[in-house]
Amino acid sequence: MTTMIELTGETFDEQVLRGGTPVLVDFWAEWCPPCRMIAPILEEIETEYRGRLTIAKLNGDNHPGIAQRYGVMGLPTLNLYRDGQVALQIVGARSKRRLLADLAPHL
Repeated sequence: MTTMIELTGETFDEQVLRGGTPVLVDFWAEWCPPCRMIAPILEEIETEYRGRLTIAKLNGDNHPGIAQRYGVMGLPTLNLYRDGQVALQIVGARSKRRLLADLAPHL
């Protein structure tokens, strides 16, 4: 069972920028096939890394201001936030192995 957080413009700062653990935000959209491809991978990682990493989703179509604020130009974009700052930005879908390798130095 996934406990990924669905972010909104009202909850983004509190849950991402002030979070105690690193937060990986998935900027996605309904129409985006690569977004649907990466979703089950993120659910697996969320379960395996619970307590060490929070994974949240933000619909870029519904919240374009936040996407623009963080330089999101394509979907999916995964931003890893640590201490209120973007520590890593990944654009496009990745395999689980590659995604974990990209995240490892930051966790």
